Amino acid sequence: MNKENSPTPEKIQQQTLAGAFTCEGVGLHTGQSCSVTVKPAEADHGYVFQRMDLEGQPLVPADCDLVVETRRGTTLEKKGARVHTTEHLLAALYGCGIDNALIEMTGPEVPIMDGSSWPFVAHIEEVGSVTLEADRHIFRLNESITYHDGQGVEMLAVPPVKDEFRVTVMVDYQSPILGTQHASMYHLGQFVSKISRCRTFVFLKEVKHLLEQGLIKGGDLDNAIVLAEREYSQSELDDIAQLAGKKSLQVEPGKIGVLNNTKLQFENEPARHKLLDIVGDLALTGFFIEGHVLAGRPGHAGNVAFAQLLKRKRNAEAGIPHYDPRVEPLMDIHDIEKLLPHRYPFLLVDKIIERQDDSIIGLKNVTMNEPFFQGHFPGNPVMPGVLQIEAMAQVGGIFALSGVEDPENWSTYFMKIDNVRFKQKVIPGDTILFKLQLASPIRRGLVHMTGRAYVGSKLVSEAEMLAQIIRDRVTTSSEA
Repeated sequence: MNKENSPTPEKIQQQTLAGAFTCEGVGLHTGQSCSVTVKPAEADHGYVFQRMDLEGQPLVPADCDLVVETRRGTTLEKKGARVHTTEHLLAALYGCGIDNALIEMTGPEVPIMDGSSWPFVAHIEEVGSVTLEADRHIFRLNESITYHDGQGVEMLAVPPVKDEFRVTVMVDYQSPILGTQHASMYHLGQFVSKISRCRTFVFLKEVKHLLEQGLIKGGDLDNAIVLAEREYSQSELDDIAQLAGKKSLQVEPGKIGVLNNTKLQFENEPARHKLLDIVGDLALTGFFIEGHVLAGRPGHAGNVAFAQLLKRKRNAEAGIPHYDPRVEPLMDIHDIEKLLPHRYPFLLVDKIIERQDDSIIGLKNVTMNEPFFQGHFPGNPVMPGVLQIEAMAQVGGIFALSGVEDPENWSTYFMKIDNVRFKQKVIPGDTILFKLQLASPIRRGLVHMTGRAYVGSKLVSEAEMLAQIIRDRVTTSSEA
């Protein structure tokens, strides 16, 4: 884990938990009880939630592209399985330098606990961490990246002075209680001591509206800082209590400011909690950031949009291909059939979406109807690795043949495949993107390429390939 006296982490390898821990509580917005068990996970697993209470115990990766709701919290969804209010737990894992964890849940929402990340951080520090034999996924900014939503939310990421993650936040609620507040975290090592204990907050004037929206059903004076900008009559408080399903809401008469029987841990605790939320939402990028993030009037919607912007930028720089189904492909299945001498069930490429002078990108949509699933782990379908490589080779074959005249009279035969590695399972529902790059210029019909296969931004397999383009033998009338 990062320590405050080590602003520049020396470890560049991935970390996971040394043991599991469990927390129980109610969800802030759903009001439902949930037990969360956080377990160690292997390298490149990332943060993944698992809904143990749903049929099939579906997995929901902590991915900014899976965010479906950002009202007062960040909600993820995959194939109908939702996980609400992910940010505080993810901030704890990210802030403690944990790269990989499986998060098992018995309900739909991560418990709010005391409204901060500290309960999770305490458990993480208790079980400790272990180093994995894999490099950490890091995005080091080399240029500025900006975001604004046109409604006052602005975010900016600039290259780091040192190899560290720094965050500066400014919030302005035009409130006589909070005024304008700033908060800073100069490196991730400060998260535990300066940020993790800072609690979520709400203005009393917002409570009624949030309850009417079906939110904060699990809200309480014990899990949020409640702020009052004016004196509230007992009848007003009774109306709010009734909406919240509570007998009463007792507040010291005439009290303005923090209504809880507690003191702010920092004068700028609300701004620090906004910083905490940014850390949790940026954890959805799937990598650690080296750069300085500056945020003005941030919220979950802006945080997630900025995370998506950073993810796309990193993927583009890393050469990870991106597929937009709205864009017409370069070649569809009919075009591919004219070029490749393969047919069902051995034609394993559906589209070619890009071709450059030295590279090509193709894709395959993996469905449950693939014939190989009938006999290859039928109870737990996994695409055979050899067929991933065959599909990759077919994309490479299209590249080789599309560069010759009358390609229908030529064939591509692979002579050698080296350095094959499989990183992750490919299952029904996945779309595999194959990117092949020339390793050297084509000479004497020999094509040397490096290939990588991705599902989303995750590398699933890779290989080096050497192929030869050979003209087909043309049968003459005398030979027939």
